[in-house]
Amino acid sequence: MDLTSDTADSPAPQPELDERAVQVLALERRWWRYAGAKEDAVRESLGLSATQYYQVLNTVIDSPEALAHDPVLVQRLRRMRDSRIRGRAAGPAHA
Repeated sequence: MDLTSDTADSPAPQPELDERAVQVLALERRWWRYAGAKEDAVRESLGLSATQYYQVLNTVIDSPEALAHDPVLVQRLRRMRDSRIRGRAAGPAHA
């Protein structure tokens, strides 16, 4: 009797991102290619204010699904966020 199944060798299916998360990552990947402010692109393509967008973005990049979807972009966005957080925690630079 063969106890192995065909699914034993196949990887577990990755949970998928919802459509808004995919759109947010796509915008982050390409926004700099277009003329105009990023906030305008966010408003036009997603219908979100800048504040709403960054709240959604921070939630998205913390998800394992986003990391699986676009690891290079998500890691870059996480590094940028962490750098900004460290900069704020250090306080203002005094000359």
